[in-house]
Amino acid sequence: MNYKFSLFRNSLAPKVIISTLTLCLGVIFIAGSALNSQLSKGIKRVNLQSSMVEARSTIFNAEYRLILAQGEKEAAVRKVIDDVVSAATSLTTNENAREVIFLRSSGNSRELNYEIASNSVDPNSISEVFSTKVRTSPDLAVSNVIIQYTSGARIPGLAIGQKVLIPNAGQYEMYILYSLVSQNAALNLIQSYLFLTGLFLIVLIGFITWLVVRQVVRPVRQAAAIANQFTTGDFSQRMDVRSKDEIARLGESFNEMAESLEKQIARLENLSQVQQRFVSDVSHELRTPLTTLRMASEVINTAREGFDPTIARSAELMVAQLDRFERLLEDLLEISRFDAEVAVLETTDFDIVTLLQRSAQDLALLAIERSTQLRIYSLADSIIIQADIRRVERILRNLFSNAIDHAEGKPISISIIASDQDVAIGVRDYGIGLDESDLNRVFDRFWRADPSRARMRGGTGLGLSIALEDARLHHGELEAWGRPGRGAHFVLSLPRLASAGALTRLIKLQPDDA
Repeated sequence: MNYKFSLFRNSLAPKVIISTLTLCLGVIFIAGSALNSQLSKGIKRVNLQSSMVEARSTIFNAEYRLILAQGEKEAAVRKVIDDVVSAATSLTTNENAREVIFLRSSGNSRELNYEIASNSVDPNSISEVFSTKVRTSPDLAVSNVIIQYTSGARIPGLAIGQKVLIPNAGQYEMYILYSLVSQNAALNLIQSYLFLTGLFLIVLIGFITWLVVRQVVRPVRQAAAIANQFTTGDFSQRMDVRSKDEIARLGESFNEMAESLEKQIARLENLSQVQQRFVSDVSHELRTPLTTLRMASEVINTAREGFDPTIARSAELMVAQLDRFERLLEDLLEISRFDAEVAVLETTDFDIVTLLQRSAQDLALLAIERSTQLRIYSLADSIIIQADIRRVERILRNLFSNAIDHAEGKPISISIIASDQDVAIGVRDYGIGLDESDLNRVFDRFWRADPSRARMRGGTGLGLSIALEDARLHHGELEAWGRPGRGAHFVLSLPRLASAGALTRLIKLQPDDA
């Protein structure tokens, strides 16, 4: 059942065929029902009219002969009645039976009894309700009945009755019963043929729809398969176009689009490779003169006490800017690896609580300079995870440095919570905070909420961007929350195993004290 449902949901052909068949089934059912109803009414009307004409003639003949028998003896009257019954009764099977019944009317107390029923028909076939209708009606009365025989046979029938006067016997009721077996058989045959015709039409329409849909779906499936190959990097496939119709024009446009995409992607790949190579080459080429400059700056900086104060300050600035320049080169190299999708994880098992404490200790002097401190809150003394320790440490250092730069002398809270599958680290500062509109840009490259303040503190503008890439490389996530004057909160979520699945948010992004 699931397979069929999946096929219906994922394939166009079954949808179109089933929808078309459903609509056609509804139309055929309505049309067939209407046709069957009209045919049934027509057959029944014709049969009723012919039966009434025949019954009126038979009853009129019986009345005429009974009038002629006025004054005759009982035997003669009975012979007339027997002749009428014999002449009006069919000698065929029950399917085409025609029976006659004479019944004494209610209230007739004459001694003579001429009640008779042909072919062992049970007089109880005539209900009291119908009998009353015949007695009170000046003309023929009609009713559907079940013709019952003393042998136990029962067949559907049509009864037509009228009151008659028998000489010396008073008022009687004469009934002529017509079998409806043949009529019902004809109606059933018509219904069967209508059903078979509808079934044949459904099959035929389904086949025709399948042929039409196949002509449309086949090129669509081919286009989908080729587009699938495009996603794997194979742009050599093209649609097979053999005609000049709309589908063929769509195929030609698809092929033109594929050629254009192939050229554009090749061009972009070439530009990307040139850009990555340029960044990598420039970064590597700058390392040699940078190393020379660093050595020279360290020599000058070591001897700055004997210099003029202005020159000594310049030596300090030169060392600081060279440090910043070196960090920028390292960040650019790392960004180029992410862009080229060549960054890989070197996973190992380690204690992230220990790593957290060590990273905080390494930045303790910087925190003291900024008149703040890093406070770690952990429920567990040890949490073992499987990850790239170098990249996780870089994430932590970036988050801690960012919090120290913006804490404005207030303590920074670092919390860590772990489950069996995930671990989460929250870094909360109570400094200048972030505008809500800036949260979507806080991880952008070279973006700063306060450019002038960031320049004074010497950041490269790539730290949070690299931290986000490192987190996602671990199939984790790094999120930010902030409000002006109420600080910021960064939450790092990582799986405890490198191959783990979906993450569970263990730490709320918006803190309770916000």
